[in-house]
Amino acid sequence: MTTGKWRHCLKLQLNTSTNRNIFTAHGAGYVAVSGQRFEHSIAVTSEQIFTDWQPKDFDALEEGHFEYFLTLRPEILLLGTGAQQRFPHPRLYRQLVEAHIGVECMHTAAACRTYNILMAEDRKVVAAILL
Repeated sequence: MTTGKWRHCLKLQLNTSTNRNIFTAHGAGYVAVSGQRFEHSIAVTSEQIFTDWQPKDFDALEEGHFEYFLTLRPEILLLGTGAQQRFPHPRLYRQLVEAHIGVECMHTAAACRTYNILMAEDRKVVAAILL
């Protein structure tokens, strides 16, 4: 018997049949990828975690930090800019745009969620996370 109000329940279940990297947590000063915690800037694809991506924070971004992704050839680069959404100067990622690689900037939590969705859709996506 219902009381006139709908009860909504959503159960999420991790698909463990794949070895793809997914963001499993994020918080102040860290993200976790497939259960592994990181407290420094990283770049993530479905197959690899790049801990050698070097910008310390948003203000340290340089053109070379974006050139790093040219060899990966993603469809889209998601830049997680920390607790706030920030936008780097377009000249920094000009080479990616010229190579037809989309660049989206969002706060880190949104970048983690968006990456997981696009990766699950088999899109070639890279998440570059600044912490």
